[in-house]
This record gives sequence, C-alpha cells and structure tokens, in this order.
Amino acid sequence: MAPLAAQAQQQIVPAQSEIAFTSRQMGVPVDGRFKSFSAQVAFDPAKLATSKIAFTVDTGSADISREANAELVKPLWFNVAAFPKATFQSSTIKRIDATKFEVAGKLSIKGVSSDVVVPVTLVQNGAATTASGAFPIKRLSFRIGEKEWADTSMVADEVQVKFKIALTGVPKL
Repeated sequence: MAPLAAQAQQQIVPAQSEIAFTSRQMGVPVDGRFKSFSAQVAFDPAKLATSKIAFTVDTGSADISREANAELVKPLWFNVAAFPKATFQSSTIKRIDATKFEVAGKLSIKGVSSDVVVPVTLVQNGAATTASGAFPIKRLSFRIGEKEWADTSMVADEVQVKFKIALTGVPKL
C-alpha cells in the first residue's frame, strides 16, 4: 500500500491567493486580510478519503489599517507573541456537486480549536485551479477581542472569513 505522502501535492500560487476577513465595527463592515499564509494540499477529486488540506496563517500578518494592525498583535486580540499561527487541518472532504465540496476540519486560533465546515468551490482553467469560499466564525469563541473588546456592540462577534487559493497540479474534476 502506498503511503499518503505518495499522493500528488498541489502547489499554491501565492500571488493569486488571498485569505481575507470582514468584521463589523459599530455596524459598519471592516475588511482585512492576512498577508502571510501557507497551505499543504494533497487533493484528488477521485480519492477524497485520502485527500488532505492544511493551512497555516501568520496571525501577525493581519492587515486592516495601521492603527488596527498595531492593536491586533496584542494579547487582547491575536496575542501574536504567544500564538503566532492559526491553523486549519481537514478531517473529511465531501463532494456536493461537480465543482462544490465541503471540507470539515479543525480550526485553531489563539490556543482554541473548533470544528468547522468550509464550503469550497473549485474552478479549473488550464493548469490552474482556484478554490474559493467563505465561512463565518465567532471571534469570541477563539478569544479574539477580550475584556473591553468582548462587547459585541462595538465589534460584532461574527467574522466572515473569505478565501481564494490558486493551485497548480489539481487533477481534472
């Protein structure tokens, strides 16, 4: 039996990839993104049971504005000194239709892990495949914005995470 490592690994194309988020401050949408992240993807639509997806995001690379960026690294928010990385590790991948999948797994931020289900749409164009989707998280579940920042009238609890990841080497859907 071939080891999992023998399965083809896809390569991320960083210049065409993005992990972004939208929070609401006093009811107004505030967009941000993470400037530094990596992915380990071994995905074969014909072999979903052995496919694996893992992401690592540098929490210190969160980018909203100069003022917000200075606060986000502090202990009340991402506490980058103690928790420099957020991670996602898939457990199962389920096909919904020809181009849509559900990726279930563990999201870990600031020392807290939670099960999430991420809807993913794949679009293939020549050798490139783009995986995109969005899912909500509750920031307070991950202790993002503690003490005075736990007041959801200032910053809403729900944060929408959006991603667009360009990959090479994905087998034909």
